Amino acid sequence: MKKVEIRRFKPADRDAWGELAKGYKAFYKTPTSEAEYNQTWHRLLQHDEIHGYCAVLDGSLAGIVHYLFHTTIWEPRSCYLQDLFTAPELRGQGVAKKLIEAVANDAAATECTRLYWNTQEGNTTARRLYDNVAQYKGFIRYDYPLDIN
Repeated sequence: MKKVEIRRFKPADRDAWGELAKGYKAFYKTPTSEAEYNQTWHRLLQHDEIHGYCAVLDGSLAGIVHYLFHTTIWEPRSCYLQDLFTAPELRGQGVAKKLIEAVANDAAATECTRLYWNTQEGNTTARRLYDNVAQYKGFIRYDYPLDIN
C-alpha cells in the first residue's frame, strides 16, 4: 500500500478540494452553488467552527473529510463527521480510514465523548468500512423542511 499523508488544507488545495467536494455533493444529490463552495472553503481554512483534513497520495488530494464539534443535551462535547469522500479511483487504499482516524484523534484530544456520522442506507461500499471501524446503533435520520425565506 502506498503512503497516505493526512494534513490540514492549504490555500493551494482549493481546486482539488473543490473537485472532491463536488463529487461528494453529487453522490448525495445535494446541489450546491459556487458561492456555497467558496464560503465553505473559507470556513475550512479558518479552522474555527468547522474543520477538515485532506489525504494526499502521490502528491495529489485523494480524499477529504469535514467535521465539527458541538454540545448536546447530555454531553458537553461531541464530534460530528459530516463529509467524507475519497476519489473513486483511489478507494480501497486506506484513505477513508486514515481520514476517520485523524478526526478521531482530534475528537479525543479535545475531550469529546462521542464521534459519529451518517450515511445513506444503500452506501454499501462505505458501510463496509464503517462496520469495521465503528458501531452501527440503528438510528434513522429525518429532515424536517424549514421555510427560512
